Amino acid sequence: MSQSVVIIGAGHAGGAVAGTLRQYGHTGPITLIGAEPYLPYQRPPLSKAWLKGDASLDDLYLRGDSFYADQGMTVRTDTQAVTIDPAGKTVTLLNGEHISYDHLIIATGSKARPFAVPGADRVPHHLLRTLDDAEALKNALRPGHRIGLIGAGYVGLEVAASARYLDCEVTVFERESRILARVASQTLSDFFTDMHKGRGVGIITEASVTELSLGQGDRKVVHLADGRTHEFDLLLVGIGALANDDLAALAGLATANGIIVDEQARTSDAHIFAIGDVTSRTLPTYDGRFRLESVPNALEQAKQAAAAITGYKPPIVETPWFWSDQYEFKLQIAGLLRPDCRDLVRGDPASGAFSVYHLDGDGRLMTAECVSRPADFMAAKLLIAKGIALDDTIADPEVSLKPFLQK
Repeated sequence: MSQSVVIIGAGHAGGAVAGTLRQYGHTGPITLIGAEPYLPYQRPPLSKAWLKGDASLDDLYLRGDSFYADQGMTVRTDTQAVTIDPAGKTVTLLNGEHISYDHLIIATGSKARPFAVPGADRVPHHLLRTLDDAEALKNALRPGHRIGLIGAGYVGLEVAASARYLDCEVTVFERESRILARVASQTLSDFFTDMHKGRGVGIITEASVTELSLGQGDRKVVHLADGRTHEFDLLLVGIGALANDDLAALAGLATANGIIVDEQARTSDAHIFAIGDVTSRTLPTYDGRFRLESVPNALEQAKQAAAAITGYKPPIVETPWFWSDQYEFKLQIAGLLRPDCRDLVRGDPASGAFSVYHLDGDGRLMTAECVSRPADFMAAKLLIAKGIALDDTIADPEVSLKPFLQK
């Protein structure tokens, strides 16, 4: 196949689909356009190994520079695409250059949600979306420094763990009544709250930040709705992300909390695909559309798009999954949380190794949150995909899940 493919976005998704196209037999030109000055790299280590100084740039790169040249790919780093012309099948760059395509893949990821409180535009604070963000944060972390983290999502909590490793004093502010309130069960929230507090992290919930200001010595002051103030040496704001779909919307592609794609990662234009964090997709087992921010989702959609372009056999859609590493604990999540499910705890959270299985009204597993129980996680992915009903006997961690898998 000699048709040209242009990929906008040189992150994990963009780098993965470039390699998968060659693996699936595409022989035509591939051009990878990335706004950052780096080859495609992994983002999960940024909040962990990179901050702690345990990873180098070569460790982050998906592949070395020679791979792209050997595969006949053109990689345009530090290059920004500004418009897409679907009728003319061209991409225009910031410098005015036009690049033609037969197939276009949008892999522009997500961007930080704006922090719209008074003073946010005047008080320096860190974000964590890119390698440059992570490097700036790493250079600012010092033993004894007071760090304020606004937002208790997974990335924020991973940064909290890394900062404590570096002997920083850490306080986390969360607007909701518990950490991870939108993405985790009460049991999991309680576990991570206790775990972080036990390692010296201050956690303030129901904390509505109303203003940021500068204190003495360039201290950053966080003002809460209840009148309390807290001073820090540096602030990190992590209140979620938005789909980076402006370019697609400007081109007239269908968007709704991301670029709408089908099971082939195809957009509303037959010649344009979208993959990764920027997309809104459907999933087996779950009703509605979802925007998934995860490496597994990016890799799966890279295979979907590459298969559609090359005629290769489409991948089997797998159960969505996610992970987070905090201190010595590995959290693995299979499936998506649903509010109508019943929770069944497998094992004892006090032991540091347990799972929370979420069952629907028919006893089918919908979601599994597994802390340091990789076998439970692997079984859960299959149980969710097969729609198998479970019973309360699995609350005993010694009960094998194999008989359920054999149904």
